[in-house]
Amino acid sequence: MESIRFPLIAALAVVGFFMYQAWKTDQSPAPEPQSPSPIEQIAADDDVPSLDASPSVANSADDSNAGLADEAGETGQSPRMTASTDTVVVTTDVMRAFIDPQGGNLVRVELLNYPVEADSDTPLALLHQGNRSFFVVQSGLLGEGAPTHKVAYRADRSRYTMQPGQSLSVPLRWTDADGRQVTKTYHFEPGRYVVGLDYSVRNDAATPWSVSAYGQVWRTEADSSGGTPFVRQFDGAAWYEQKDAEGKYRFRKADFGKIDDEPLDVTQTGGWAGMMQHYFIAALIPPAEQTVRLVTKPSSTQGYLTQLIGEKAEVAVGSSTTLSQRIYIGPKLQKRMEDVAPGLQLSVDYGLLTPLSEPLFWIMDKVHSVVRNWGLAIILVTLAIKLVFYKLSEAQYRSMAKMRKFAPRIQSIKDRYGDDRQKMQQAMMDLYKKEGFNPFAGCWPMLVQFPVFIALYWVLLESVELRQAPFFLWIHDLSAPDPFFVLPVLFGISMFFQQKLSGQAMTMDPMQQKIMSAMPIGLAAFFTFFPSGLVLYWFVSNLVGIAQQWYIYRKLEHEGLGRK
Repeated sequence: MESIRFPLIAALAVVGFFMYQAWKTDQSPAPEPQSPSPIEQIAADDDVPSLDASPSVANSADDSNAGLADEAGETGQSPRMTASTDTVVVTTDVMRAFIDPQGGNLVRVELLNYPVEADSDTPLALLHQGNRSFFVVQSGLLGEGAPTHKVAYRADRSRYTMQPGQSLSVPLRWTDADGRQVTKTYHFEPGRYVVGLDYSVRNDAATPWSVSAYGQVWRTEADSSGGTPFVRQFDGAAWYEQKDAEGKYRFRKADFGKIDDEPLDVTQTGGWAGMMQHYFIAALIPPAEQTVRLVTKPSSTQGYLTQLIGEKAEVAVGSSTTLSQRIYIGPKLQKRMEDVAPGLQLSVDYGLLTPLSEPLFWIMDKVHSVVRNWGLAIILVTLAIKLVFYKLSEAQYRSMAKMRKFAPRIQSIKDRYGDDRQKMQQAMMDLYKKEGFNPFAGCWPMLVQFPVFIALYWVLLESVELRQAPFFLWIHDLSAPDPFFVLPVLFGISMFFQQKLSGQAMTMDPMQQKIMSAMPIGLAAFFTFFPSGLVLYWFVSNLVGIAQQWYIYRKLEHEGLGRK
């Protein structure tokens, strides 16, 4: 009887874990309905930081408590603007970027290598402006008369196409009547999702000019309806925060509900900040040595803001300066992000099981580089895991064999003591001690496999490398459920045969036998909601377990523990 308790508890733990994930998704605040607007319109501006909010090298501590101006909030209405008809379109080998000269902002970025759906040719638009939602990156300069993300720039032309192997620069120009000039230039590199942004500032006015560069990622909450059950996708802000003066940093994130409750306002050196959308991120990256102010807060009109405000720069009369920052807009590719900015790779957040998920993904990635198929990589990694834990599996099946051998004596103890559970348990413990076996020895393989199961779940959920990864035939996306439920059914069948081979029913009472008989059906139905890659792992694990079980039972026959 004891041998069945742990499998039941483990199965309930799996179900409970994913029900908790689903509950957290259901309890997340629903997106507030936005009033429809024409497709060419977008909320153009929210809170423009004041110049006093910009830190400086000399007095960053004095400015740390400076407030942010709330220009849009005074009217209580959501400001709107019509997008320019002369939008600048930049096409590289990995993205198509749309820059609105009105503000010089990135209003749309399409990721050319990441379609919306596996069988679609439509690229995913990470940055976008739509009828009910938007996700944009705005940037500008702070200072008296400086061009914020609202002013009009002049573009040299409206179309740019990257030539193979060459970088691409897109300048936007602004001047005022006093002789101040700003050239806002976007830089694109081949094969990269990092966009450089430089401000070349020239001051030919009669007085010095104090300016500071800032950027902000502004978005509304995505509609999560229609998502996959038991798959909680994170949408919200993320940042790399300085913990102390010694230069230690930590990755942090907050969903939109938490931003409502706990807005962020810190001054630090370097780091980064942005907004995540499951497999993707748009992040602002200042120079590593620069003092910046990092703000994350609800917009006073709609949506949420993450702002990075750079140091003040004094531009003397007749002189020039350049202010720089970078923007990462793209997939959370683990092998590339660490080279972009320290800590950016941590946006691939595996949670508490990161120490297990990271090496698991690393191994799968190495195997995938050879076999070129993520499904095959999952199968081979599963075989490796079962091989590593073979000795534990042998202990499990040996324990099952002993339980089957002593089943008549266990049943005799149950019949003898009837309802006196205390005496029955004591008699069973005496039997176990006398015969030298532990009925709980078979629990360890399942105990070890459970965290591996959850770790792989997070790998499939968080790793964009497995997004829309095909296996074969009908499985076109290992991160999505099996569309025809073939793998869940095969899993249920394999679990049924594994139970029959173990012969555990011999040691159970009728009620336990009914529960065990229903488990393959119940878990198979439950797994129809799981990513097919995860079900593939569990199914292959069962098949290998059946093979190991058969082999080990053949060995045990020579010890008098096998079937007669």
